[in-house]
Amino acid sequence: MESVVHSVTSGLGLTLGAGALTLFFNGLLTFIVCWFAGKFVLKLAERIIGKIPADRSLHSFLCSVAKVVVYFIIVLIVASSVGIDVTSLLAIFSVAGLAVSLALQGLLSNVASGVVLMVTKAFKSDDYVEVNGISGTVEEIGLIYTKIITPDNKVIHIPNSEISGAKIINYSTNELRRVDIIVSASYDNSTQQVESAVMKAVSRIGEILTDPAPFVKVSDYGASAISYTVRVWTKSENYWTVYFALMEGVRDAFEEDGVEMTYNHINVHMVEK
Repeated sequence: MESVVHSVTSGLGLTLGAGALTLFFNGLLTFIVCWFAGKFVLKLAERIIGKIPADRSLHSFLCSVAKVVVYFIIVLIVASSVGIDVTSLLAIFSVAGLAVSLALQGLLSNVASGVVLMVTKAFKSDDYVEVNGISGTVEEIGLIYTKIITPDNKVIHIPNSEISGAKIINYSTNELRRVDIIVSASYDNSTQQVESAVMKAVSRIGEILTDPAPFVKVSDYGASAISYTVRVWTKSENYWTVYFALMEGVRDAFEEDGVEMTYNHINVHMVEK
């Protein structure tokens, strides 16, 4: 009797050992096949993503997402091949994913906003923009922050979630930009005299374009001066150069042509009785 039990136990052990060994080799073979197949799929995905007309940060993000998806699928296939219940595994990953998403809600919001900014192309690197009252040149569009360098060389990192929900002014989208200034002159100077002096200042600035043509016209009659609106066009990168040169040039031209630049003042006339 003991010999029979021993024989049965030995046979069962061999059967269990053979079954475990079979599962191991099945899992190993499945893993090897899936690994090489996954590498092929990832290379194909990288080529496709590389052709997307978007920022390099978005390419890197999409490639990372593709890797996570492929590796997750490999884990599920291998687990199924060795007899693990995939349904339970998916449930565990779902709960873990929910917990992580709740913990990183703000971070994920910035990432999602970063993807939106890269896809919509509201601006790109080297563009001069204004966002939430902050103006500067875009240095880098990241997945979490956008780096902006202000004219006084400050580096500001703005969360992408704040940018996507704000009004964005992009001054670099178009090749040309209009420079508007308002100057004032005395009522004693004729309109033709003032306009001639302004056009003299305009003609001295080489960055100002002749097409569209410069514009100078009366725009307001003030208490002690007449206001003139001056509009000229230049390339976007020359905006501030033209602006400051025009502000200085108009004053010099007014002095040369005898045009009085007035300021707020009160004239008191004494009358004897």
